[in-house]
This record gives sequence, C-alpha cells and structure tokens, in this order.
Amino acid sequence: MKKNYFIALLALVVNFASAQIEPTSYRGAFAPAPTAQWTDSWTNWDPKNEAYTDAATVVNVTADITASTTWTTGKTYKLTGLIYVRNNAILTIQPGVVVKGNFASSGTALIVTKGAKLNAIGTAASPIVFTSGKTVAQGRQQGDWGGIILLGKAGVNINNGINNIEGITANVNTEYGGGLTPTDNDSSGTLKYVRIEFGGYVFSPNNEINGLTMGGVGSGTSIDYVQVSYANDDAFEWFGGSVNCKHLVSYRNLDDDFDTDNGYKGVVQFGLIVRDPSIADNPSVSTSEGFESDNNAGGTASASGLDTTSAIFTNITAVGPSFRATLSPTSTVSSGHERALRLRRATQLKVYNSIFMDFKNNFVFVDGTLAVANANGGTLKFKNNIMAGTVNATYPGGVNPISLNSWFSTNGNTVQTSSAGLLALAYNATTNTYLGLDYRPSGSAALSGSDFTDSSMAPYIT
Repeated sequence: MKKNYFIALLALVVNFASAQIEPTSYRGAFAPAPTAQWTDSWTNWDPKNEAYTDAATVVNVTADITASTTWTTGKTYKLTGLIYVRNNAILTIQPGVVVKGNFASSGTALIVTKGAKLNAIGTAASPIVFTSGKTVAQGRQQGDWGGIILLGKAGVNINNGINNIEGITANVNTEYGGGLTPTDNDSSGTLKYVRIEFGGYVFSPNNEINGLTMGGVGSGTSIDYVQVSYANDDAFEWFGGSVNCKHLVSYRNLDDDFDTDNGYKGVVQFGLIVRDPSIADNPSVSTSEGFESDNNAGGTASASGLDTTSAIFTNITAVGPSFRATLSPTSTVSSGHERALRLRRATQLKVYNSIFMDFKNNFVFVDGTLAVANANGGTLKFKNNIMAGTVNATYPGGVNPISLNSWFSTNGNTVQTSSAGLLALAYNATTNTYLGLDYRPSGSAALSGSDFTDSSMAPYIT
C-alpha cells in the first residue's frame, strides 16, 4: 500500500511539474483590464537613458568562476572578457544587482557551462540587470558586450547530440548537449525578473552571440520574466533543449526575436515582441523576423532517436515595425525587416493563441519542401492566431502550395486589414513613443477565440 501511495504521489508531482500552460480566454500575451500587464514595474522601455550609477562597492570580474559564488545586493559587478561559470559551480545573483559588460575589451560575456548553474532571481521591484558598461553620455548601443549563454545536457539533434555554441571559438567550455543519452530535465539554474541589454558583441563578421542563448538547456531550468533589449543579434535563441519559459520580452532587437533550432521542444507562454522600424539586420546577411524556426541548418529531418524542433509557443503578442513608421516623426522601415514568422528547414514548431500585427511583409512564411510537408501533415501547427495590419496576410505567390491556404484558414486563424482597436494602446496616436503603452486587448477579437484543446498541448495542461 505504501509503495502504491508513493507511486501515485510521484505521478502527481511529475504531472504538476509538466503543467506549463495556463489556459486563457483571450489571445495574445496579456489579459484584459483590470488585470495589470505582467510587464509592469520590472521592465525598462528606455534603457539608453537609465543612469545605472555604480554602487559604493564595485567588483571587477576578470577570471572564471570555478566555485559557488554569490553576487550581493548593494554592489555593482563589472565583467571583462569571456567569464565562464564552470566546474559545476553555482553563481547566485541577488535582487537589484547590476552587472555591466566591458565594451572596451575584446568581447565580454557570461557563459554558464554544462553542469554549472546561474541563479539570478530578482523581484518585480528589484530586477537583476545585465547591461552595457557605458554611461548615458557615452551612448549605449547594440553589441556593447556579449550577453548570457546557458549550456546544458538536454537533447540536441546534430552531431550525435553534442555541439559547440555559436559566436565563440569552440573550446571545452562551449560544448552543449547530452549526446545520445541526454538529460532532458537537466538544470542550468533560474532566471527570474532579469533584464539583458545591449548584448551581441561582434567577435568577428557574422559571429555574434544573442541576448540570451540557450544550448541544450533542460526542463529543470526556470526562465521567467526576462527582457532582452537592443541585442545585436537575436533576442532569445534555443539550440535544442527542453527548457520551458514564461513572460519573455523582446524589445527593439536587431535580428530575430524568438529563434528555435536543433530540436528545441520546450513550451513558451506569454511573450511580447516590440520591433523598431529603424533596427534590423543587413538583409544580405539575415532578414529580421519575429520568429525564425529551423529543425537544423541543413533543413533535414532529425536522425532516428534525436529530437525534432517542435516547441510550443502560445499567447504571444508581436508588434511589428510598419505602422510605427507612419507616426510622427515618420521614418523608413529598414530593408532587413521581413515577416512575423519564418518557419523553415523541416521545423515542426507549434504556435497558438497569439497576435501578430503590423509587420513589413507576409505574416507567416512556411519555407521549403519539408516545412510545407510538415504543415500539410499536421506536425507544423499555426492555430487560433490573429494577423492584423498587413496587405499580404498569407503567403507570397508561388512559394507555397495552395493547400497551405487551407492550412491557415481552417485552423481558427483570423485576419484583420488594420490593427486599429485590437489592443488598448499599442501606439500613441500623437507621438512615436515606446513609453506608457498598453498591450492588453480591448473590445476586440483578441478578447476571445483562444483554444487549448490541441493534442500537443494536453501533456502541459492540468
């Protein structure tokens, strides 16, 4: 009897741990008023003008962290060079700590290696901030430093499950993935109420790291309430792994906002994307999308026993650059801006209950023969989403078979030619500002139309 009771209790705990999705009646990232926006108080919509005055005690971090260490409230920490947390060490960062990356060194980043952990747990009132070492007067900008890299032992679908993270010269400390026997519940620690600003240092041409890079990060890791702003590459990129994330903000970044590769299979719920018309990548190098999703760089199906990129994203609000460019003072939409979503290279991504508005080009591009086959076969899913404010709301002529128009229209997706009235205050009508906006739905289609009954969601809902 005791054994059976223990098994039942264990099953309950496992089921609770896997219940990552909260069903909502609304679509998009935010509940309607009077519920407050979950971005209130801990985010920063003007980090270029935030003072970030050094604390009385400044700690210069110039060497790897090889034993468990705590960075304490009331001190400022300054990183110089590539700082690795290794040797299974745990780096704990207390609420309110500001960490500054040295812009004058030959690349600065914080890399948490396999087996090590970063526990950066702020609060809504005292978030932890990773930012540029420049002052306001010096003019902070994208690429002032590198960013944060988390490396874990979960599944990766290339090189027999082990690879080296992009952006840094390969070495023993840049390896991620658990090989052919991955640890999908591996933990790289916890990030909660964290801001990451001005990352993406260019180590060499076309060789930058992202705001937050996750390589083989397992579901034992917690990522919740994280804002990436002004990154010089992607905001969030997942290379394989199974980490689940909530409450992510991608703000005025260069390249893609949510980039998924190499068998990432986690769940992401509640995300906000805000694009700047003037900030986009060089289109000869990369076009800037809200979502970019690949199974792998070769665009092939996964080998037997390895995961396919099949992550679930639900309740995302993505505000593109096009309408904002018409506000006073008017501006030009950078040529690198493209779609809300580019789903390609054999991906099986799943996107639900989200809002995509005012992007430059077509909203969702299913790119390539294998991605098209996955869509028609029901493994690449796009359901119950709202597309608003673009002329071409489906696909460019001749790229995808006509059957995909049915895939789009029969899955609860809706199209509005204008985004006006969809959200409470997505833009200020009199001035082009990013401050004081309200991304909650108000008297619109976003108040309803969500659906959480798809079979892929079932394991994550209690």
